[in-house]
Amino acid sequence: MLSNPLQRLRAWLRLAPDDLLRDFSYRRLFGSILISSFGGQVTMLALPLTAAVLLQATPTQMGWLTAMEILPFVLFSLPAGVWLDRVRKLPVYVAGETLLAFTVASVPLAWHLGWLSMGWLYAVGFMLGTVYTTAGSAAQIVLTQVVPRERLVEAHAKNALASSGAEVAGPGAAGLLIKFLGAPLALLVDAVLLLVSALILRGVRVHERRTPRPDAHFWRDLRSGVRFVAGQRLLVALALAVGTWQMCHHAAIVVQILFATRTLGLSAQAVGLCYVGLGVGTVLASIFGHRLSARLGPGPCLVVGFAICSAGWLLLSLVPSGTWGVLGFGLMLTLFGTGAVLIFINFLALRQAVTPEPLLGRMTSTMRWLILLPAGPGALLGGWLGETFGLRAPLAFAGSACALLVVLAWRHPVIRGVRELPRPDDDGGDWLGAEAGVRPVPGPAGGG
Repeated sequence: MLSNPLQRLRAWLRLAPDDLLRDFSYRRLFGSILISSFGGQVTMLALPLTAAVLLQATPTQMGWLTAMEILPFVLFSLPAGVWLDRVRKLPVYVAGETLLAFTVASVPLAWHLGWLSMGWLYAVGFMLGTVYTTAGSAAQIVLTQVVPRERLVEAHAKNALASSGAEVAGPGAAGLLIKFLGAPLALLVDAVLLLVSALILRGVRVHERRTPRPDAHFWRDLRSGVRFVAGQRLLVALALAVGTWQMCHHAAIVVQILFATRTLGLSAQAVGLCYVGLGVGTVLASIFGHRLSARLGPGPCLVVGFAICSAGWLLLSLVPSGTWGVLGFGLMLTLFGTGAVLIFINFLALRQAVTPEPLLGRMTSTMRWLILLPAGPGALLGGWLGETFGLRAPLAFAGSACALLVVLAWRHPVIRGVRELPRPDDDGGDWLGAEAGVRPVPGPAGGG
């Protein structure tokens, strides 16, 4: 009697003949993302909880902690892009995972020695941001060296599914670790998992075409990357839209843990259980996001993601404390997880699809720089609003500003008109050789 259900389960789990997970290199990449994402759930909770509970940080200090993670993007993104276009990307990715492991492990060490302070956490946040600036950009480019460009939305959706699986189980496990070990010691788990992720990445096989140019010049190459992005109406529109969303996101996130622990009265373990809602949202969006993008188009699907995030922040700004507040916090995280995945699987695929390979490093770093420029001011604004007007004010600001973004983005024809992934007009041939003048890639049909 069990054979039929078991057969149906096996049939459901069986990979399609063309599934990306049948590719050895992508499978290792997927596994690395899954493991490091699980560890990342510990850091996502343990680091702000260490500041908020152990060090009794104020909303303004929480804002500065977030801003210190963003500052390296502003300082290093553009030069990092030039450097990444000259080196192999996979070794940078592996080194970044290793350095992250030692950075997060420094927090329990400092705590054990009695050195832990907000200044130490600011330094840790700055180092995390520096690694994300370089190795994070390299990781995005490695995906394009493993997966064909026409399957980038699918690949980003699968990567989001790997992260989502960690986000379902990770927060609950993180809450238990924090309860029994304390927030600082729980970070050791993330350090170990990051080292495992780095070991897995070493076995990934990539297809990288990198021909060093004798006429390479740092500042000229940096300017050519910026000019390339500036010459693409689609990339400029995406940078403005996602940059505004990042401002809203960081205004909300600096008070999120404070709101949960102080306004709603949640324990660290309860906060971890609520974060399971984030995993549920990202799983849903990861499973159905590729299909939704294919049906609506990458541009409209991006705007849907903005709308879902806006609804979550507005909801949390209005919920009362008590049981309804706890449910509202979990629902906000579910909505945010859903919206964020819809935003980024389309945003990343669009910007990679339109860029010739020789410019991927500079385009990636330039776009990351542009979208994170508003994040630092957003974090500081969120901290100031929370300290001046109460912890609900940053959430209401984030939800309202994001709702306005939905209206403006939907009215923008370059975003609304993108119904399929565009392609670069060539593969970076002679006109990218000297790169004295980079000419723009035509926009997608209907996108201007």
